[in-house]
Amino acid sequence: MTTSYSNELIDLLIPEALPAIEEIEAKYPPRKLAEGQKVVRIPPSPTGFVHIGNISTFFINERIAHQGQNGGIVYLRIEDTDQKREVQGATELIINTLAEYNIRVDEGPTTDGKEVGAYGPYVQSKRGKIYKAYVKKLLREGKAYPCFCTGEELEAMRKTQEYEGVRPGYYGKWAVHRNLSEAEIREKLAAKLSFTFRMRSFGDAEKYITVDDLIKGERQLPEWDEDTIIMKSESGLPTYHFAHVIDDHLMGTTHVIRGEEWFSSLPRHIQMFAAMGWKAPKYGHIAPLQKLDNGNRRKLSKRHDPEASMTYYAEKGYPRRAVLEYLLTLANSNFEDWRRANPKRPYEEFPFSMKKMGTTGALFDFVKLDNISKDFISKMSADEIFSAAYDWAQKYCAPLKFLMDGSPDYVKAILNIERTGPKVRKDITMWSDLLGEMEYFFDDSFSLTKEKALELLPGINPADVAAAAQRFAKSYDGADTKDAWFEKVKKIAAGLGYAVNMKEFQANPAAYKGSVSDIAKIFRVLLTGRAQTPDLHSVMSVMGGQRCLKRLALL
Repeated sequence: MTTSYSNELIDLLIPEALPAIEEIEAKYPPRKLAEGQKVVRIPPSPTGFVHIGNISTFFINERIAHQGQNGGIVYLRIEDTDQKREVQGATELIINTLAEYNIRVDEGPTTDGKEVGAYGPYVQSKRGKIYKAYVKKLLREGKAYPCFCTGEELEAMRKTQEYEGVRPGYYGKWAVHRNLSEAEIREKLAAKLSFTFRMRSFGDAEKYITVDDLIKGERQLPEWDEDTIIMKSESGLPTYHFAHVIDDHLMGTTHVIRGEEWFSSLPRHIQMFAAMGWKAPKYGHIAPLQKLDNGNRRKLSKRHDPEASMTYYAEKGYPRRAVLEYLLTLANSNFEDWRRANPKRPYEEFPFSMKKMGTTGALFDFVKLDNISKDFISKMSADEIFSAAYDWAQKYCAPLKFLMDGSPDYVKAILNIERTGPKVRKDITMWSDLLGEMEYFFDDSFSLTKEKALELLPGINPADVAAAAQRFAKSYDGADTKDAWFEKVKKIAAGLGYAVNMKEFQANPAAYKGSVSDIAKIFRVLLTGRAQTPDLHSVMSVMGGQRCLKRLALL
């Protein structure tokens, strides 16, 4: 039974003065869009840190809207109707994170409290009168009603349903306040009982509707038959279900691309659009990012996985565009092939397609992320690396900032090692690697004992280590080219009974103590304290003669 209420009762339920529906609709006219233009929304809740799954979804929305010649519209809408969960500063964090990761927003709130765009307010808590006006409209049309069930009564109902073995929910005979008379409602209002507003369902759970999901494809889902809560009288703020229907209509959203957790609610939302007399946007649902845990796949967890938070990548110092490129590999199966074929083109030119998105959650793989990040950094110049790393160090690494402030040209020279040529170095994954990769260039942070040096040179006679160091020190010339330098290394190797190349050594290993690579390793260890470094001649050229000779004198 559908019950419409008198204006007098509706005014008792919602007493405040509200704008007319015609006035609201006039304020939010349909957008004038060119052919193929899409309007999408980025709708985070300000409840804490920004999840990488959210950033992935927001990035996908931005790519879907902005790619192509016409370019669509991306707007930011802060969904803060659940104000008990709101965290102070979370909205500013969201806005800043979007900007940092180049997720361009055309409309929405800004960090200074202002807004850009003609379809605001873009913060739901500031749209309360709009939602109430539409609740009043639904009450007049008999499509909504007040429900006075307490939390305890709803819990008792759930337990009864469980005992009887029926589906839990507020539907059918269990929707006990659906058909209250006006007199009964007035009586409860007089008793000052709390209430919510529910939208009447016209669905039948025994029937199915066909949905054409932009990512999952065509699916059959049961109709929605529960009477959905759309607003609580105490707060005057709507539930997500109601708010998103109202806002997506008024703001002209054409495509809703969101997390898979909302897929089961799709019949409810389609039904609510129909009840309002509006055309629903197109929907696509993205499977959540997953990780391996003891051999089993599970969702990346906000509670258990530090890598779920975008602050993790900021603190580690992953280049932001490298993170975005990795997210593209997870979102579109053909991005890697496109990147190999177009190594220098910006990712913005990649033709992103929802048809290439997987229907199961992509597995988050740090090995692949690290490889993408290394490759990205390898294409940067020393100046670009210095600038990006310095910005990071100012916030996260005082010792690195100290080195960069004190010796900027020296640091840039270090960073420039193996930046050109056929084989570019790929030993830096993130900015937090830099301090460890550079410390041995600085005398204050370099420490090497004779015992440690010999430990790093197993199998090489200590006497040969000392002799090689002494002979090289005598022949050292900082002006030597790489070829001239290596000729000296080979001469020292031959003089100590080592083969001058690996081929000779492999042909007759019994005739030699080792090969020239062992002699080069001696110099590498004494100069850097490491068994592996970038090109040793380049390292020595940057260090300079005085520093090199001092370290060679250790033995």
